[in-house]
Amino acid sequence: MEEVERVKAEALQIMGVFSVLPKLVVLDLDYTIWPFYCECRSKRDTPYLFPDSRGILHALKHEKIDAAIASKSPTPDIATTYLHKLGIRSMFVAEEIFYSWTHKTDHFQKIHARTGIPYNSMLFFDDDNNNIRGISEIGVTSILVRNGLNLEAFRDGLAKFSQKGNASKKNKQKRPK
Repeated sequence: MEEVERVKAEALQIMGVFSVLPKLVVLDLDYTIWPFYCECRSKRDTPYLFPDSRGILHALKHEKIDAAIASKSPTPDIATTYLHKLGIRSMFVAEEIFYSWTHKTDHFQKIHARTGIPYNSMLFFDDDNNNIRGISEIGVTSILVRNGLNLEAFRDGLAKFSQKGNASKKNKQKRPK
């Protein structure tokens, strides 16, 4: 647990650098928060996260930044079981876990409908460049992860989000002074 606390502290430090933060961070599951495909595993397996994922989720919760899931998994039952086994299911305000032929546009429409958060106030992490391109087109700041959600990708995402010129400050969460 001390590793989770270390990552959380570092993630909080990273967030402290930016005066404007997203209202919602949306995460893919397979090869983004965990290093496997759900459909290649069984509900009986013991899931595990990439090393920094849990600490980053705790940092988001600490800063009262919502998190959601957008996953094109063909086995949503296994994904949901893993979220429960990992004890992180309650950390997400929306879970859109279903297979789709689109680049997760359907997932984001449902997340937006559920949360009311504008696309330009969202930050998205995924390991599939097609999803990154497709979701970027609807105005979501999107970050391609190569080795799962880690502190470097998190920093890059927050930097890109804060630099994004077409996002208005009124739709973003301002840090308390």
